[in-house]
Amino acid sequence: MVPFSVHVERQFNITTNQFRLLMLIGRLGKTASHELVEMTGVNSMSVSRAVADLKKQGRVSVTSDPNNRRRKTLTLTEEGRQLYEALLPSTQKVMDYLFAALKPDEVMAFDRYVETLIDALEATDEEGQSRFLEYTRL
Repeated sequence: MVPFSVHVERQFNITTNQFRLLMLIGRLGKTASHELVEMTGVNSMSVSRAVADLKKQGRVSVTSDPNNRRRKTLTLTEEGRQLYEALLPSTQKVMDYLFAALKPDEVMAFDRYVETLIDALEATDEEGQSRFLEYTRL
């Protein structure tokens, strides 16, 4: 997060959650808040707050889905698209730096480890309950 806070946060007046969502919406083109919650693992209240802020800043537009009026579709505005494109090279640079330290077989192993962890976190029981949340219940 250091490159973000040093190079991006103040310069572009964007928080970490706003940045994550802006970059994901930019990549997807069109999505909904509940989908962002699922993809990022960020709680719905934080996603809602970040989306509201991005909308207020003129970076994201929120419209009703014509096929499902309860679903709100999120897309980048022109300003949001310009910011996304301005930030894309720096996010690629961070990724390139991090993965440059790994050999190709290590990248593949890392990918398998991450997939295994994601599968474990997303696993559900017979009733559809999160195994992770049930296991970690206090």
